[in-house]
Amino acid sequence: MHVMPLLLLIAGSAAVAGAARRTPVPAPLLLVAAGLIVSYVPGVPEYTLDPHIVLPLLLPPLLYTAATDSSYLDLRAQIRPVALLSVGYVLFATFAVGWAAYVIVPDLSLTAALVLGAVVAPPDAVAATAVARRVGLPSRVTTILQGESLVNDATAITAYKVALAAAVGEGATWAGGIGEFLLAALGGIGVGLVLMMPIHWMRTHLKEALLQNSLSLLTPFFAYAVAEQVHASGVLAVVVVALYLGHRNWEVDFATRLQEEAVWKMVAFILESAVFALIGLQLPVILKGLGEYEGASAAWYAVALFVIVVATRFAWVYPATYLPRLLSARIRKREENPTWKGSFVISWAGMRGVVSLAIAFSIPLTAEGGEDFPGRNMILFLTFTTVIGTLVVQGLSLPPLIRMLKLPGRDQQAETLAEANAQAQASRAAERRLEELLSDERNTLPTPLADRLRTVLERRRNAVWERLGQVNAVTGETADDTYRRLSREMIGAERAVFVKLRDGRFIDDEMLRTLLRRLDLEEAAAFREGT
Repeated sequence: MHVMPLLLLIAGSAAVAGAARRTPVPAPLLLVAAGLIVSYVPGVPEYTLDPHIVLPLLLPPLLYTAATDSSYLDLRAQIRPVALLSVGYVLFATFAVGWAAYVIVPDLSLTAALVLGAVVAPPDAVAATAVARRVGLPSRVTTILQGESLVNDATAITAYKVALAAAVGEGATWAGGIGEFLLAALGGIGVGLVLMMPIHWMRTHLKEALLQNSLSLLTPFFAYAVAEQVHASGVLAVVVVALYLGHRNWEVDFATRLQEEAVWKMVAFILESAVFALIGLQLPVILKGLGEYEGASAAWYAVALFVIVVATRFAWVYPATYLPRLLSARIRKREENPTWKGSFVISWAGMRGVVSLAIAFSIPLTAEGGEDFPGRNMILFLTFTTVIGTLVVQGLSLPPLIRMLKLPGRDQQAETLAEANAQAQASRAAERRLEELLSDERNTLPTPLADRLRTVLERRRNAVWERLGQVNAVTGETADDTYRRLSREMIGAERAVFVKLRDGRFIDDEMLRTLLRRLDLEEAAAFREGT
């Protein structure tokens, strides 16, 4: 792709996404619709979705941002439903949808139909996260959907490789398929476990926020590339590293966190916008290759497959939700009782996205013997219509569905009480630390500054603190330097309490990020660089 079309794609998609913020329609849907319309405007270049760009260059940063914003502790608490969806459902959908496509679409071989099943099996991480943020789902439902979307791509890509090997005549076997899946899964997790601690060590020892954020931008690409190099799952490697770094993000310098948050918000905004616009822009490319399937028959196949994909998710989610509870008293005792409403939302929130299209476009043009891959154009068409159908039908209907079901949202009063309790404990810890420090003559401060350190826990003044320029006879520090050092110690004491409360599950990761950002801004105000 030339530079100008790429710039037009980024600028146009960002403009549409920005405009979507002023409408009740989720940005992904407007972007897809805009892409569909623009694709037929004269003079618009043809944007072919290249899997060699999407999978190694777009997927890692999108997964990384979604995983760092997720909660490791919440995901661990919901590991069973997440695993049942991200692994069990994807494999079930691969076979169920594949078999249905084999029955419905004439001249589509079973192996090619299984390729199609693997392609459309995984709900998309970008779509799930974007919609979940907009509609305000209950925390447990959001955690399950996010956790599923982080891992299911790895399952689908592996299932696709096995089905593709059988379709092109490479003699894939069940034993070989299981072995490849285990290698990809365990290898990807292993690569992530090996990389996460050294990367975190580098993040905590680099002294400049600019260098730390450069490392942050390179991390998802590096983890993905290393895993793929050893034939493991790059998706799982990125997710493992990102979850660890997100969980330990409080150990990084405050300037890095503030800068990193802004940088990754911008990256995610641009990539998500471009990804959804690219989905709509694929329509001319898809229709051009449809060939003999043009007409009412192709539309019928598309509608039938969409219904099957939606029904398949319901057929998996409800048994996977209730059967383990019926069979295990331990699960009934340990986990809260799920409601049919929550399961309904999880079933309906199975939007497909750019990963399915990228995998479909990676299907080779020829199979064994140089012959055309059987049904490739139909697979591309059905993948495209399924992605569009789930985004439009399910994406548009999900917000009113949640309102109609009256799902209980987050308990704002309980969260406010938890936050107030956490702040009170942290403030007491900071006050004790301050008194300890002020009792040491090396930390002597003028009375007004010592008083300010005591009151800053209750209310942060807007006015900047004036430098006094007085030098401590013991340490050689100016009063400004001593004030900032003591302020850092107090903030560090608060930060440690917040993390301890998070680890004890008294507050969640979202609240921890809110509290840490407040401290970061206070620390940035106290330690800003002079001009």
